[in-house]
Amino acid sequence: MSKEQILSPLPGIFYRRASPESEEFKSQGDSVCVGDVIGLAEVMKSFHEIKSQVAGDSITFLVEDGDAIMPGQVLAELDV
Repeated sequence: MSKEQILSPLPGIFYRRASPESEEFKSQGDSVCVGDVIGLAEVMKSFHEIKSQVAGDSITFLVEDGDAIMPGQVLAELDV
């Protein structure tokens, strides 16, 4: 089984849920389809959806909720 990476498209703060009361978009180990939102990047009070460009099983997040992220940084890996 190989791994595919989901990269950050822009700098900001990474969030795994839409609000503190919301459920996570994806949890560790979830399956992911192309176009699924895996998190948000907050840049200057604007929130941008980060969508998967690949499908796979068992997502593993490599950054924590609330971490600062940079463009091209690996956010998560998927088993494909």
